[in-house]
Amino acid sequence: MGRETYSEVPDRGLAEALLERGDEKAFRELYRRHTPRLTWLRAAQYLDRFRWESSLSTWLSGIGLNVCRDLWRKRNGRDLEWNGSAEPPVLAPRTDERIDLERAITLLPVGYRTVLILHDLEGFTHDEIGEQLGIAAGTSKSQLSCARRAVRAMLNPEPRRMDGRDA
Repeated sequence: MGRETYSEVPDRGLAEALLERGDEKAFRELYRRHTPRLTWLRAAQYLDRFRWESSLSTWLSGIGLNVCRDLWRKRNGRDLEWNGSAEPPVLAPRTDERIDLERAITLLPVGYRTVLILHDLEGFTHDEIGEQLGIAAGTSKSQLSCARRAVRAMLNPEPRRMDGRDA
């Protein structure tokens, strides 16, 4: 197969070529397609366990989430879990300065941030997010809505009066 034909091969065919023949070109194409999803060493180690019940990109993102959770546990000595609350904790102190988008996202509660990133940045559906996180698709939709509302509130705080009270 020439390079141009590898770009047309589905993920499953490339994964089979990698597993069966150690096909480096297949690996490179998979890598090119999914590099933003990270965790390649762990993914290659466990590729034979992937059951093709979801897309390869969903599976890779799940590995990435698990790696992040493991790192969080090691650093903070506790689990990184969404507690299912309907409303976020206090997001940030009110200031007159605008918070940039990246900072606003980092200030979101873990569940909100995870769903926002998976849906709006990575392009996963609510069903795929639910599968990865072990939540219902409706919960994913709710979390996304709350996350967007919280980010908007941080980026566009209500005007404050001169005496410091809300306008």
